[in-house]
Amino acid sequence: MIVAIVCLAFSMASCDDDTNTGFDKALLYGKWQEGSVFERYNADGTGITWDEADDIMEEEGQPFNWTLSGDILTQEHLTVFGSIIPRVYTVSTLNTSNLTYYDDYGSYHYFTKAD
Repeated sequence: MIVAIVCLAFSMASCDDDTNTGFDKALLYGKWQEGSVFERYNADGTGITWDEADDIMEEEGQPFNWTLSGDILTQEHLTVFGSIIPRVYTVSTLNTSNLTYYDDYGSYHYFTKAD
């Protein structure tokens, strides 16, 4: 009986560790690069994305609002016509130098810190 209680206690503790998928959103702040594509995340929940291969620089980029809750990164892209295009990603890596996220369609993005 005591062995069963101890095993149950250890299994509950390990479950708590496995479900901790939260990331520190402060690590997201700044400029990130994947090839010629850049994303900037500001501390106020705004951001901008641009692709220098398309001859688009930061000041001409597409603005977005973002939130990071646990491992879910949501970007709400603001179009020139006033509509909002939501994009939802699952973050798998976020540290001081790497950001990796993917969408429900299996599209992965691998960014490195650019500043």
